[in-house]
Amino acid sequence: MTRYFNTEGLCKPDKHYMVRLDERLTQIKQQYIDRGKYFVINRGRQYGKTTTLMALKSFLKNDYIVISMDFQKIGSEEFKNAETFVYAFSKIFLSALSKVDIETDEKENLLHPLSNFTNNDTDKNLRELFIRLSEICSAAPKPILLMIDEVDSAANNQVFIDFLAQLRGCYLDREDSPIFHSVILAGVYDIKNLNLKMRSHEEHQYNSPWNISADFDVDMNFSAKQIAEMLKEYSADHNTGMDSAIIAEEIYRYTSGYPYLVSAICKIMDEKLPYNEIFSVSGNIWSKAGVSEAVKILLRSRTTLFDSLIKHINEYPELKSMLHAILFQGEQLTYNQYNHTIALACMFGYIIDNGANIQVANRIFETCLYNLFLSEEELASAISRIARQSKNQFIADGRLHMERVLEKFVEYFNEIYGDNDEKFIEKYGRKFFLLYLKPIINGTGNYYIEAQTRDAKRTDIIIDYAGEQFVTEMKIWRGNEYNERGRQQLTDYLNYFHQNKGYLLSFNFNRKKETGIKTLTLGNKTIIEAVV
Repeated sequence: MTRYFNTEGLCKPDKHYMVRLDERLTQIKQQYIDRGKYFVINRGRQYGKTTTLMALKSFLKNDYIVISMDFQKIGSEEFKNAETFVYAFSKIFLSALSKVDIETDEKENLLHPLSNFTNNDTDKNLRELFIRLSEICSAAPKPILLMIDEVDSAANNQVFIDFLAQLRGCYLDREDSPIFHSVILAGVYDIKNLNLKMRSHEEHQYNSPWNISADFDVDMNFSAKQIAEMLKEYSADHNTGMDSAIIAEEIYRYTSGYPYLVSAICKIMDEKLPYNEIFSVSGNIWSKAGVSEAVKILLRSRTTLFDSLIKHINEYPELKSMLHAILFQGEQLTYNQYNHTIALACMFGYIIDNGANIQVANRIFETCLYNLFLSEEELASAISRIARQSKNQFIADGRLHMERVLEKFVEYFNEIYGDNDEKFIEKYGRKFFLLYLKPIINGTGNYYIEAQTRDAKRTDIIIDYAGEQFVTEMKIWRGNEYNERGRQQLTDYLNYFHQNKGYLLSFNFNRKKETGIKTLTLGNKTIIEAVV
């Protein structure tokens, strides 16, 4: 069977093109499982948690008895009380244990304590359950590893908190009473946050029963090198002749290695771009232009990952406000694990700590958020309405005329917002440019913001339209010296992108300023500077 890129659930190397996990599995085994750690794989949606667990199950089968469970198989009604939960847990545990590859007689001996408990009239409570589980672990020919996926399904259920407390007690007493050698719980929410949902805002917020958990710091993002190895396998099967290292770097630039996003871009390039008019003739799909087109298609798609992002920022207004401030005001917030909003955003995988401050985790999420925030204001925005009405004047022969875009922006901006004070323009000016730009390039072009240059004074936007790139710097004018430095920074950035022409948009509050557009030459670079 021909392998393909998979974005729907579990990935298997014999069926799907996927990053090889051997290095990650070895690290988890040596640093956590062999040392008998209990821990949580806590990552955002579609981060490869289930794929990692299933790969671990196969990787460890010679050294451990692996019991793999999924709490999605336990219905909400079965979490109502200890009796219904214990019965459901026991049935799933027995089913998993019956599939373990050990001698039949040994398997029967292991199954007996729990199957007898499940089928008789003994009280179904957590204490009795763990007595049987201890008996199984004591009789097992190999150490038992318990893996529970989708622990999020247990949210808001006191019986699960009690289950964790029992498990913690058994862990602390395991020298005298055998229990699982290692336990892995996997989900988006960490156990502390599950506990938070159970209690009032003030009561015992950080008193989680899962304080025995080891910190899990294995990097589950894909590196550019790992993506390149996957693409080499695909290229060998399909004779693409692609430069896998260059394409992998380009995919990584957009995704920062977020597993679902990597697979989604590759899937679009493999399955959709061959029928795209742009590539049906040239056939040069596996190129930077192909990656850009795939990103554009992905951002216009309705995906469960984007749905989760939108759901979470609507559920948590403080999260939405923080992301909005980072993107549009260039707020530089220091990472603090005790800041609830920051911790929440990190847990969902929407932001990362870059060592100096927090930033949105990848360009795909950034652009998705920009598009959302801008669309919420687009219909009410006067400058966006003008851009929609006059869009045709900026496109000729299929090319974007960026100088004309800046020229008319200066005109419209001064006309609409020129009477507003400095504070207003400093806060909203760059947002207005994006509101103006978006309807002009919508449907054909992409844009993204360079996170490392985004602050309260400066933001670089990269616009890609029909395969042509426009490097544009937006900045707040802070005097001639700062302005000259900004021009030099732009020329350095043009060198990085192998461009000879760049664009500079300055929001200038000097009363003697000269608004308009002019052409500058710095060395071998041409800079089109617009001042509002």
